[in-house]
Amino acid sequence: MIKTFLHTILLVAIPVFCLSQNGRYFDSAQNKSLDSLQHKLSVAPNDSSLIIAYERIGFFYAKLNTDSSLKYYNIGLQFARQKSYAWLEARFLAGLSGVMSNEGKFAEALELLFQSLKIAEKSKSGYDIARANRRISGVYFQLENYRKAITYILLALKIDQASQLKDKVAIDQYALADAYEKINKLDSASFYINMAIGQKEYLNPLMQYVYAIDGRIKQKKGNSSEAFIRFAESYNEAQKNSDLIASSQVCADISSLFLQINRRDSAIFYASKGYNYGKKASFKKGILVNCNLLAALYDSIQPSLALFYYKTAANAKDSLYGANNIQTIQNLLSREEVKQKQLEEVESANKEKIRLYGLLSGLAALLITAFLLFRNNLQKQKANVLLRQQKQQVESTLSELKSTQAQLIQSEKMASLGQLTAGIAHEIQNPLNFVNNFSEVNTELIDELSEEAEKGNLTEVKTIAKDIKENEEKISQHGKRADAIVKSMLQHSRTSAGQKEPTDINALCDEYLRLAYHGLKAKDKTFNVSIKTEFDDTIPLIMVIPQDIGRVLLNLINNAFYAVDKKAKSGLTDYQPEILVSTKKHDGTINISVNDNGDGIPSSIQDKIFQPFFTTKPTGQGTGLGLSLSYDIVKSHVGKLTVETKEGEGTSFSILLPE
Repeated sequence: MIKTFLHTILLVAIPVFCLSQNGRYFDSAQNKSLDSLQHKLSVAPNDSSLIIAYERIGFFYAKLNTDSSLKYYNIGLQFARQKSYAWLEARFLAGLSGVMSNEGKFAEALELLFQSLKIAEKSKSGYDIARANRRISGVYFQLENYRKAITYILLALKIDQASQLKDKVAIDQYALADAYEKINKLDSASFYINMAIGQKEYLNPLMQYVYAIDGRIKQKKGNSSEAFIRFAESYNEAQKNSDLIASSQVCADISSLFLQINRRDSAIFYASKGYNYGKKASFKKGILVNCNLLAALYDSIQPSLALFYYKTAANAKDSLYGANNIQTIQNLLSREEVKQKQLEEVESANKEKIRLYGLLSGLAALLITAFLLFRNNLQKQKANVLLRQQKQQVESTLSELKSTQAQLIQSEKMASLGQLTAGIAHEIQNPLNFVNNFSEVNTELIDELSEEAEKGNLTEVKTIAKDIKENEEKISQHGKRADAIVKSMLQHSRTSAGQKEPTDINALCDEYLRLAYHGLKAKDKTFNVSIKTEFDDTIPLIMVIPQDIGRVLLNLINNAFYAVDKKAKSGLTDYQPEILVSTKKHDGTINISVNDNGDGIPSSIQDKIFQPFFTTKPTGQGTGLGLSLSYDIVKSHVGKLTVETKEGEGTSFSILLPE
């Protein structure tokens, strides 16, 4: 509690200090960076360097002065078009879209980005294709359509990873974290933000956004003191990088956190700063968020001031999300869909033309070939006669081979049937022998019981009756054993009538893991095991028969429970039974693994575990058909069932299914 209090006091002081000290540094850093960029503009050695210098200055002003940013971006765009630099034109369009987005002109931003994407795709520039997708994601983020934003940023991430652009990959990762935080998928958000922080060297100009996202994640998880630290770091980075937009955003975050702990004066202070930063940068989203905070904070103490902020927020919201703006965006998206369909139709028509030309070329080649064949027909007649003779000979040989092959297949089937029959006979013979033997013993005991009853020897009669009862229990036990073997055989031979359907593999694994655990716990109250799961959230729905795959999972998980329970009851000290069920998507394959830390499978029997009737369990605890049946089910799904094991350490069964 004391540590948390000290953290809070420290973190309250840090941003205040930053606000008092960083103002001079902010202006100094701006002037220094601007002087450097203008110097590059004045000494540009060629046209491309000159145009790039305009792009850099436009980007510099994007978060400071909208008019200046638009000025330099438009000059550079004009030069790029004059010199026919398509890749630079695509970048200027993307840069201009950022200014439009910050001003709340989302329709204009999207239209610029679709133009940029079209140019990039035409010039096959992966860098600019990824950039356009990243910026489109940003606009959807501003429109609060976070799932659409995730779709586009994942496209950018895929291209950047393939191009090994580590700095862009880091940007994509923090953008994903931002979107996942907004839809409250905090585990995914934490994963991506930690990935981004681990690549800090590539994000130096953008760490203000990274720290702010991490702060919001920590705030939602209830870690207020850690959130304060991140917001303070974000504010310092925003000041260092002369970023008014980030400053406006993080001030809103800090104000919200102070409001959460009922520090209204501090909340008002930071929301006011955020509002001023947003107004200076024409950042309407920052104005909206900070004005909403100020309106709520002043509502009970200064209603007139609260009304002013309510109206300001309403104007910003209408500018950002007004009906006209949204309708314009929808019209733009509709036009883009029409254009896309037209492009697809043109592409389809071109393919038809190519196919037609191919058919005509094939027909011409066929006519030439026919002419040559006709000319050489007489010379080839003798060869054809010889070919017919050879064909007859080959067909005769092929017929003999097919007959031989059929005989071999039949022999192999009979041999397999013989092995299966022998296995069945052996498995059923044991319980039947017990049933027969105990029946004969009971017959003799009943005769003795009659004799002793006639003698009036009640003590002996009771003893013999007890023996008969025990024998009957053993007869029943082994009868049930034979019944279980027959039922397992029928289940093994039964073909599945289920239909494949789109299935969430993670949910299926979780369901059958809990089913197996509670089933075993109901039978054995002393059973105890540590269960862990590692599910890959990127796995899509795949086509399987869920009941059949569920039977496989249930069998593998029950086997794992049996292995760790057996090891736990062997008397080992410091042994903690553990089960891990995991899923992973890799190269078009879904891998489902069931891992245990039991005793493992001896190497001498590893090649037998998928054979029918083979089991390592004691008599009465397994028929040996479970893994054989599981193997067949996975194979029917065009998959594989594999095993990795190490004696004394554990076993891992893996189900490999096509995506």
